[in-house]
Amino acid sequence: MEIRLEGTGGPEGWPVPGCPCASCGRLAPGHRRPASVLIDGRVRLMDARSPDGYLIRHTADGCEVTGPGGGRLLYAVGPATGSAGRDAGAPFDVLLMDLPDRPERLGDLRRRGRVTPATRIVAVHLDHRVPAESELVRRLGFWGATAVPDGTVVHTASADTASAEAEPWVRPRRTLLLGGSRSGKSEEAELRLAADPEVTYVATGPSGGDDPAWLARVRTHRERRPAHWRTVETTDLVPVLSGGSGTFLVDGIGTWLAAVFDECAAWPDGAPAADHRAALARVAERCDALMAAWRGTRARVVAVSDEVGLGVIPATPAGRLFRDALGRLNQALARESEDVALVVSGRVVPLPL
Repeated sequence: MEIRLEGTGGPEGWPVPGCPCASCGRLAPGHRRPASVLIDGRVRLMDARSPDGYLIRHTADGCEVTGPGGGRLLYAVGPATGSAGRDAGAPFDVLLMDLPDRPERLGDLRRRGRVTPATRIVAVHLDHRVPAESELVRRLGFWGATAVPDGTVVHTASADTASAEAEPWVRPRRTLLLGGSRSGKSEEAELRLAADPEVTYVATGPSGGDDPAWLARVRTHRERRPAHWRTVETTDLVPVLSGGSGTFLVDGIGTWLAAVFDECAAWPDGAPAADHRAALARVAERCDALMAAWRGTRARVVAVSDEVGLGVIPATPAGRLFRDALGRLNQALARESEDVALVVSGRVVPLPL
């Protein structure tokens, strides 16, 4: 099938006419026209008619089109409109998807084998939900997708060839994301892995007990994560990192280190100096073990940590001790990471070597 993307923008295009937002203000009028897809010059997606030779089904995954030659297209835009089960169906040659909406849908399609490395993935319905075209390209790189200009033609018959000739979807094995409180670092970590088929979210923080504020924060994190992700609550990160392949999001290193201080009784509390030195030595051993596992992991890991060196000097000995220990650990992790970035007010600043 020949798939002509006459328009790749949202329902009102991008920029949205009359919209005062920064995203729309960065673009010239008509940059991306409202989404419109024409197949073989005769089938317009979302029309009621289905010409002879074309099978069009509206399923829970989107609008599925099979052409006369067997080419398969999925147009995944908007809410589910059909009742077909989410586990049925063969892979697609081309996927047109509203990725700014819910990129985790792509991860679910990959998990179920409906999207494979041979599927060409093109983002559509692009609009001011994304701050800028440059940010769109950055996100799509994490998700193994592309954006194309209005008027681009894609062929299902050449999807395998195009996929083979395209740049391979290569991503760093170890990523460290640093940031202050409410900087957006956890959201950035989740965004990077949103389109992965299998992700284990490793929560190192406390359960929250009876603290309403902490429980609300944990609930917000949980509700933000894709439903098909697995969650593990542990501070024993060494076996997680050493356990083989997989994709892990560790959130975060700061809460892990605080838990290690608790477990090693290493907070300054008036104990004899020799006992405190022994406790700090146990903390150092745990950090060394973590570093060895981080350096040797065969998994793909995105870890979140607090950048603690930009604020005022902590007023308490415990605060200064923790700040220094986490700063040293962040440096060690960064040295053994292929990708390190600082998140400030939701903006991502790469930290190259």
